[in-house]
Amino acid sequence: MSRLFAIAGAGHVVRRWVVISLLTFAMPAGAATLHYAATTGAPQPLTLYGVLDPPQVEPLLDAFHRQHPDVALTYYNLDSMTLHQRVLAERESPRADVVLSPAMPWQYQLANEGLSSPVTSATTANWPRWARWRHELFGFTFEPIVMVYRRDLASRLAPPKSHAELLSLLEAHGHELDGRVVTYDPRRSGAGYTYAIEDARISARYWDLVEALGRSHAALETTTSAMLKGLSDGRYWIGYNLIGSYAQAYVETHPELAMVVPRDYALVLQRLALVSRNAPHPATARRFLDFLLSRSTQHLLAKQTTLGAVHPGIEGPGTAASLRERLGDAIRPVEIGPGLLATLDTLKRQTLLEQWQQAFDSDSPLPADDTDVVPSSTAITPRFPAVSAPSSEEPSAP
Repeated sequence: MSRLFAIAGAGHVVRRWVVISLLTFAMPAGAATLHYAATTGAPQPLTLYGVLDPPQVEPLLDAFHRQHPDVALTYYNLDSMTLHQRVLAERESPRADVVLSPAMPWQYQLANEGLSSPVTSATTANWPRWARWRHELFGFTFEPIVMVYRRDLASRLAPPKSHAELLSLLEAHGHELDGRVVTYDPRRSGAGYTYAIEDARISARYWDLVEALGRSHAALETTTSAMLKGLSDGRYWIGYNLIGSYAQAYVETHPELAMVVPRDYALVLQRLALVSRNAPHPATARRFLDFLLSRSTQHLLAKQTTLGAVHPGIEGPGTAASLRERLGDAIRPVEIGPGLLATLDTLKRQTLLEQWQQAFDSDSPLPADDTDVVPSSTAITPRFPAVSAPSSEEPSAP
């Protein structure tokens, strides 16, 4: 068994990422863990469950530890399916003080079932109403859903800059693009399923696009990282519905790729934070939430990560205000509210997946009617190589 530990040096933080095979409370194998030891006073414990990979979460936690050196913080980086199931399994005796996830319908479901605790402070009271539900669920990032294409595509075809242009391109050049377009598998990815529901609600031509994807044998993946790797390797030419925060960071170091925020409309996800009901360390949990929503932390998110800041007092690149100014009414944030529960409705899910099934001409069985989440064990089986396994970066079929 690997051992979890951290060392704190004088005046600075030394942190250790470890991969744990086993913990006394049976944390899933392979969970990446980050621990910050308290450096002053009596240690105040804080446990976070999250779906944020090291490059994005480390600046955030480093800043928290600098401001709160008395807190002994442990962060577990999980895939969203594992996170959701663990929170449900621990509902009577939670181990996580704060839960952070981009799987918006499933986070709302936890709060709606009474597994969150209200947090009332000056910071939460001033948080934008569109970015919170009551005082229990708080959106702290602003991440558009984007397209990514290979720059050398322009030597063959005009790269799409909107959903409408992608549809036109597939209809006119489906043969050339056969197997060269990639998107989420809504059977195996909670992200993909959520975006499919939202796209179908917004666009009258969404199903025309799905049928065009099916005719061109589009590849189906379960994570943005898998799509980006395939694009960089040249297996794919166009990626549709990738998480913008991951895509932006990747494209910055891969000049062969370009990212586009669709100009006809752009879905925007938010990572949602909640404090667990009966959190084992409620005082430090509330301190962390206030930190997360503070002006200084939101400024950090805008400047040092690609997650996007929500705080209404922050402007400039990397903020919700900047994206709204640039795209106006084309920005379509996924609303935090009861409508998210409709995303989990069994009949609605079955109907949507049946239409995807027909578009991709698959013989794989549909999910059982009594499931209440997108199962990870079933998948549309397209006529091309199998998709890669889910990663921890995003909501892969909770």
